[in-house]
Amino acid sequence: MADPGAPGAAIRTSGLTKRFGDQVAVAGIDLDVPRGAVYGFLGPNGSGKTTTIRMLLGLVRATTGGIEVLGAAIPQQAAQVLPRVGSLVEGPGFHAHLTGAANLRRLDAVDPAADHATTSDRVAGALARVGLTAAADKRYRKYSLGMKQRLAIAAALLSPREILVLDEPTNGLDPQGTREIRSLISTLAAAGVTVFVSSHLLSEVEQVCSHVGIMNAGRLVAQGTVRDLQAGRATTVRVTTGDPASAARVLTRLGLKNVSTSRAEATGAPTGEHDPPTVVAALVAAGVPVSGFVVCTPTLEELFVELTGEGYAVDA
Repeated sequence: MADPGAPGAAIRTSGLTKRFGDQVAVAGIDLDVPRGAVYGFLGPNGSGKTTTIRMLLGLVRATTGGIEVLGAAIPQQAAQVLPRVGSLVEGPGFHAHLTGAANLRRLDAVDPAADHATTSDRVAGALARVGLTAAADKRYRKYSLGMKQRLAIAAALLSPREILVLDEPTNGLDPQGTREIRSLISTLAAAGVTVFVSSHLLSEVEQVCSHVGIMNAGRLVAQGTVRDLQAGRATTVRVTTGDPASAARVLTRLGLKNVSTSRAEATGAPTGEHDPPTVVAALVAAGVPVSGFVVCTPTLEELFVELTGEGYAVDA
């Protein structure tokens, strides 16, 4: 693990552990979230994700291990650094009869760290960032689910934030609402905000996240960029052909592993010696009619299943 004070780290933990009696909820994890990343935090229910998030935000004290957020120790320096961190863990209690803007003004009024002389400007700015300016004077009860989630994120952005922590921000949303949140996360990341997002929708994470951490049974079983995690797993070549049996024989002769056939395809797992041009040339030389050739890298869903042994939701 790199030096905890490294300037590139937005969030870093060392041996972070949380026990509840005899139960180990989080077991010695070393998170490394670079500044400016969109970090997808994944894991089955009960894997320790929410407990970890609560420790990062100083809501739960770790049993052992260290936490640094923006270079400051948590919980020791929480009061100094957490005003620079916005979070949506359990959504704020909005009032149905108030407008979106009025709800944000109410939340700002009870924030002792807020500059109340700038409330109006900051409320307008937060609503603009989440695309709710046109709905500022609309009552909360009239908001769609996607608008309600965006208003909750606006509440987290009332003051300038360097990190935004989102726990299941698309939970319960329809596809349109999910797309809205995905677009918002991308916009925030483009503005330099580090986004740490826990989600159960792998397809969404794969589209928006630059980095991923996968939890299983309280342990961090994989971490890194999405591309690096995929590159570290076996690829598969898929040959579309009218003669899959002959294609399979060629793949086997070349030394590919796990060769199999279907009605119109032959597949196999290449080693480092099998670059695509070599495989295609061998197929053509053997007289195999090749109508398609694809090198498939593992999807995030496949990686998740491999690492945790569990299925996962991939659609909204």
